[in-house]
Formats: sequence, structure tokens, C-alpha cells
Amino acid sequence: MRGVYTPVTKIRRQIFTEIALEGWSQEKVEELPYKIISGEIPQYRDSVFKERAIVGERLRLAMGLPLRDINDNAPISKGLSDDMLINQAYELPLINVIPFACNACPETSYMVTDNCRHCLAHPCVSVCPVSAIQFTAEGTVIDQDKCLKCGRCKEVCPYSAIVKYDRPCAAACGVKAIGSDHLGRAKIDYDKCVACGQCIVSCPFGAITDKSQLFQLATALKEGVPVVAEVAPSFVGQFGPAATPDKVKAALKLIGFADVVEVGWGADRGTVEEVHHYAKHVATGEARFLATSCCPAWSVMAKNEFPEISQYLSQAYTPMVETARHVKKTHPDHKVAFIGPCSAKKLEAMRRTIRSDVDYVITFEELMGMFAAKDVDFGEIEGEPFADAAPEGRGYAVSGGVAGAIASGVHKLYPEVEVKMDRAEGLANCKKMLAIAKAGKREGYLMEGMACVGGCVAGPGTLQPINKATAAVNKFKAESPIDLFEGEEGQ
Repeated sequence: MRGVYTPVTKIRRQIFTEIALEGWSQEKVEELPYKIISGEIPQYRDSVFKERAIVGERLRLAMGLPLRDINDNAPISKGLSDDMLINQAYELPLINVIPFACNACPETSYMVTDNCRHCLAHPCVSVCPVSAIQFTAEGTVIDQDKCLKCGRCKEVCPYSAIVKYDRPCAAACGVKAIGSDHLGRAKIDYDKCVACGQCIVSCPFGAITDKSQLFQLATALKEGVPVVAEVAPSFVGQFGPAATPDKVKAALKLIGFADVVEVGWGADRGTVEEVHHYAKHVATGEARFLATSCCPAWSVMAKNEFPEISQYLSQAYTPMVETARHVKKTHPDHKVAFIGPCSAKKLEAMRRTIRSDVDYVITFEELMGMFAAKDVDFGEIEGEPFADAAPEGRGYAVSGGVAGAIASGVHKLYPEVEVKMDRAEGLANCKKMLAIAKAGKREGYLMEGMACVGGCVAGPGTLQPINKATAAVNKFKAESPIDLFEGEEGQ
């Protein structure tokens, strides 16, 4: 639903904007559900009180706080300590289902629609292996208790009258981490979840959301803490046609950031490292293959489900971490905020080895709340030059961009080396690719995995349709004046 302004989008935007406003107090926090959901007539659900209760939980998560127990009669701000005002303090789980916001959608099932013509052949009945389909005078009926969910009936129906019904969040989850609780509501298996966030954007009821550091970051900027923004290359085009890259940089400084750098800078460094690794170790047969690691959801899934081959994941720092460490070296007294499309980056930044490098992670959607809180008008902003990254690093934002950058470098620095490539989008397809590699059928390959179909431009924290975002990134990529491999030599 990226690029479609829905009521779910509206509520999320309102919450992020309120969180980013200055002048916070406990009293104001408690008043926000009444400000966001006003009046006595429900707008979205069966009860205005339920709407406000859901908003209250969303506010807590947007402040980095855990969900309250349903029986906990506590204020929205309960647990907001002084340490959480500026510093990272939220704890797992990152992705949360607000139970009473969930519609308890049925799990996978096959249903007969009104398209059924009650045909003489009724092949659906004939192919069902468990006789779950009955052809009656009232119509064709599928016994859900018997149905195996094999889909044969759907395949043979001449009228396309049988449809497969999937719970949207579960269908979007490539690692099958979403089941049901005792009331049939969505429940996340955190042993499987890799925080890709696709369930967040797929839930039509807005029942799933992630925790945020927006409150902490906004507070830090208000208090004058020097913070450098490192911006993922997928940012271009996210904030409307007037928000050119140079104007986005200027806007970030306008709302309080000390400086702005491209995460593409770190992507460039990783590209060079992986070019040499592929040519020296993979192409020579020393290593079985090289799998990219810049997408944290993909790399965590690979380590969890394919531990025996996870050693072939790239050991280069992710662009976020590489850029953050560079910023900390040049600005040792500054904090670093990663701004990108990804909820999994929030999980990556929580790792013990990375917490000192990346202080805050927010999405483009959360940043839009900050822009709205500050009444940023991109039409009136004078831009600042923005050219930290080469085309290779900027291209990481789209599917195929990482592998393409590495392959391009190998061709330039090691022209005698043939690059064999494979790539996959969506975690389910990524798992298939890794299964093939595990079976020994991807020896000598460069493999790119992206949790989101379309690449980072399709992340859960993006704002624009994928095709528009992809076009904007490609244009931004072409505008880079930097030659990444100038002066670089193959060895």
C-alpha cells in the first residue's frame, strides 16, 4: 500500500508528527489520543474508545515503549524514564501486534465465490483428494475442516470461481513467522522473525507496527545534541517532487541536524572490498560463493536457516555501519542517526557491537513526521550540494543494484574474471536461492538477497510507489560525479 494514502497512513502520520513536536509533558501524552481521535462518533472501528486505545498503544511504540498488558491500568507514558529521553533504550520485540487492533483474519483457506455457475462437470469435486467439496442445489461448498489447502480445485475451475484467501500479514511474511493466538489474532514467532516489516505494510487494519526512536531523536535535537544524519540512497523521491536531494539535505539541517552524509559512501567502501574478495577468493574456487549482506533481514534469515553456508555471506560492514564509523571518526563528539526505509535496520542497530556506532534509526515515514512538525516547505528551501557517493553506492537502493555494483567493479579491475550472478527478492525467494546454493549449484556465484521485492525502495518505511522511487534512485545514481574505481587496481 506504499504510495496510497489510506486511513492507516493518516493515523500513523498524525502520531509521528505529534511525537516529533516540541514541548512534551506527561499531560500532553495522555491527551493525544483525544486530539488524534476527536468527537464521539467512531471513524474507523466500532467504538471511538477502541480507536483511542489503539492510538495509545501506537504512541507508546512510537516512543520506544513496550505494549501495555490488556489488564494494566496505566498511563500511556508508563516506563518513560529520563534515560529514554535522548538515549536508545527500547528492548525487543521490535515488531509488535496490537492485539485488540487485529481483526483476527482467517488463516489460509479456499472459498467459492458467486462466480460459480454450478456447472455439469464440476471438476473441483472430482480433483479434491479428501472429498471436501460438495455440489449442492444451493451451490458449491468447501468443508474447511476437511480441506487440505492444496489448491487443486482453484486450478481446475473454468470460471475462476474459487479463490485462495490469505491472511495479508502472513502472506507477506517470507519466513512464516506469523501464526495465531488463542483468539485467532495474529501472533509473531520471534524465533523466526527477522524484522523485515512487510507485515506492517500489509495489514489493512494497521494492527502491526514497530518501535521507534523518533521521540528520542526529536528530544536530542531539541536539546541541542549534535547529530549527524546518514541518509540511505532510497531517500530520493520519497518526500514529493519538490524534495530534491539537495533540498532534503537542507531540510535536515533546518530541523536541527548538524550535518548530512550519504549512506552510499559506506556502500561504495563495501563494494570495493567485495570486488576484491570475489576476484581473489570466489572466482579462484577458494570460497564457494559470495552472498551480499547489506540487507539485514536477508542476512539474519540466512544465518538462522542456513548456518552451514552463512560463512559465505559478505564480511564487509553494512553501508549503515561503515558510514556511521566514518562519521564517528570525523565527528567523535556527535551522535549518528540512520534514516532509511527499513525496520530491520533498527534491529541491526540494537546489536551489542553496533550500538556505539549508530545511536538512532528512523524511517522515511517517521522523518516525514518531523518535517510536518516543523512545517517544512520544500518549495521554499534553498538546497545544498549533495555528492558523497558514487553511482555504485547509490544503486544499492534498488533490486540488483548491489550485485550490479560488484560485478561492474570486477569487470573494471579484473577483466579476465567472469562474474556469475544470481539474485532474489522477497524472503521466500531468498530461501529458495540459498537452498540451491546449499545443494552445491551456485559455486563461484555472486548472490544478492533483498528482503523487500523491489529492493530498499520497497521497504516498510517508504512513502512512494516502488516504480516512482526506483526511477528517482536511477536518476540520482546517474547524477553522481564520483568515479569509484578511479585509481583502484586489481591485485
